[in-house]
Amino acid sequence: MPSEFDIIRQYFTLPVIGSVRTDVELGIGDDAAILSVPEGHHLVQSVDTLILGVHFPAETSAEDIAYKALAVNLSDMAAMGAEPAWFALAITLPDDNEKWLKAFSKSLSMLAKQYNVQLIGGDTTNGPLSISITINGFVQKNKALRRNSAQATDKIYVSGTIGDAALALAAWQEQCLLRDESVPYLQQRLNRPQARVELGLVLREYASSCIDISDGLIADLGHIIDSSDVGARITFDDIPLSNEFKLNLTDEALIIPLVLAGGDDYELCFTIPVAKQIAFEKIIKENNILVSCIGEIESQQGIRCIKADKEIELHESGYQHFTHS
Repeated sequence: MPSEFDIIRQYFTLPVIGSVRTDVELGIGDDAAILSVPEGHHLVQSVDTLILGVHFPAETSAEDIAYKALAVNLSDMAAMGAEPAWFALAITLPDDNEKWLKAFSKSLSMLAKQYNVQLIGGDTTNGPLSISITINGFVQKNKALRRNSAQATDKIYVSGTIGDAALALAAWQEQCLLRDESVPYLQQRLNRPQARVELGLVLREYASSCIDISDGLIADLGHIIDSSDVGARITFDDIPLSNEFKLNLTDEALIIPLVLAGGDDYELCFTIPVAKQIAFEKIIKENNILVSCIGEIESQQGIRCIKADKEIELHESGYQHFTHS
């Protein structure tokens, strides 16, 4: 097996992975990168790890693994209202599969260029497959979106549609069957989530709080209400579902947990003060961004989810590491 330096040089150095940014004073090649932060901005940083068998099945393609590894980090930037800039990659590989590495590197670079981010360093080791990405971005001082500022009467929104990725995962785990024609769309939603960076930049002017939906709608909305010391009331029938989701599932016993606790959507869940709601919906319509109002922040603690005038009993709050075997 070639050395880690051979792998870095061949697959992650030339050409540059992602965009060539002028704020990268020194990228890959030294012990650390040297970077410039714009005046009047904060540096925003996040890290996520994807592990074989936990975050993706063994048969997942190298292209999809690379895409998702970066996309989930871009989603964290979106949730903070930050403009993504640079990322570092730590990858553990079981072998030096040239075909796999080429596909992984190409996919990673394509997505990085799409969002104007540059790979600036990282680490390569031998072992069970896992990918960790640390991403950095910028946000103007006092403009970052946070979880702790939601207030009673704020409206609760989500972007996109909810539950598609969870449905794809449930099918892979043989909990349900999918129509053949629905498989490509739903697998795409699981393997290639769309980071809502553009929406995050818009939300800086309107939202009182924001989070991305990674562990499940109820779990992640729960982080907002816990941090803000408030409660929430949502209407299940207002949660946006894709046509593919609705075509494949009619069993309410499966629909409800997948939508509320399924996770892996990487859509944004955010709150908008009533005074800004009209202006927000106007600019969202002008930018052709899909969002849906699903409820309201309340002063009473906890989350209440209403369906057909009845409150749903919430059993599963989302995925948590170390509590699932």
